[in-house]
Amino acid sequence: MSENFSKNENKNGNFPRVSVIIPAYNVAEYISETLDSVLAQTYKNYEIIVINDGSPDTEKLEKALEKYLGKIIYLKQENKGAAIARNTGIEKSRGDVIAFLDADDVWLPEFLESQTKFLDENNYEMVYADAYLFGDSYVKAKTFMEDAPSSGVADFDAILSIRCNVITSGTIVKKQNLLDVGMFETEKISAHDFILWLKLAKNGTQIGYQKIPLLKYRVLLGGLSGNLVQRSLREIEAFRRVLESMKLDDNQRRLVEQRIENAEAEIDIIHGKSLLLQKQFEKAENYFEKANLIKKSKKLRLISFLTHYAPHLMLVVFQWGRAREIVFIPLNIE
Repeated sequence: MSENFSKNENKNGNFPRVSVIIPAYNVAEYISETLDSVLAQTYKNYEIIVINDGSPDTEKLEKALEKYLGKIIYLKQENKGAAIARNTGIEKSRGDVIAFLDADDVWLPEFLESQTKFLDENNYEMVYADAYLFGDSYVKAKTFMEDAPSSGVADFDAILSIRCNVITSGTIVKKQNLLDVGMFETEKISAHDFILWLKLAKNGTQIGYQKIPLLKYRVLLGGLSGNLVQRSLREIEAFRRVLESMKLDDNQRRLVEQRIENAEAEIDIIHGKSLLLQKQFEKAENYFEKANLIKKSKKLRLISFLTHYAPHLMLVVFQWGRAREIVFIPLNIE
């Protein structure tokens, strides 16, 4: 691993309170905007740690970072994934508060000031905030919490049940709490950040959130249905990891099993829509019916009925409505 350290102590010669951890992989075109947003913070007692996670765009990335090298700590490692890159940043950090930021997201100028004040005044050990969504044009909601809300106390059950949804780039957490739970999972699993929030909550970390947007979260949709499939697969993998690695009571275990079943049903629905567009109506109907065994939805029953008895009408209705969201899905993604 190579390292480039900046001298970023505060005016009193002490280490910064906040360490901003930014993993970098194929983000050369975005990282200047991200770093500029950190440097524009009204709160100044921080350091910035950028971890190049074996990025294939290293030459472009390092060219983009040239003007920042006196203001950041720059680390390089072989590609090991964002979780291990963040762990590397935490291990090298000097602050007692860790702030996570993805290298294509952008903080508003008051992010750190507002979040550290909220953390201190409420005796929290971890806090997160809402975010404006920006990037690709097809975005249903204006903010993250409009699409993935948080309500009530942000404890283990709330995060497990998705009643509280944490956005990584909007999160700051006390370093000691991270060390106490072993930081991020070192295995290459999906949704490692979700697993970390659960570990923190289960260990008693006091978690709060602000329902005000303090950052901009970049949405890069690409093929929306492909992303939906991958999102469901990540959710299945994450919840299976929860079953394997965490002690759950009977209610929590049932909840996790239901989340896995629902994610599998979502994949079946996407397969059905893809097959509908390919005019494989019988196969499409089978997938819709399979999904409905779990979801028990009137809408799905209607879709299955129309796919069976009026498939061409169903195709026309679908093409007129939401077909642009669907890409053809290979059937080996099960």
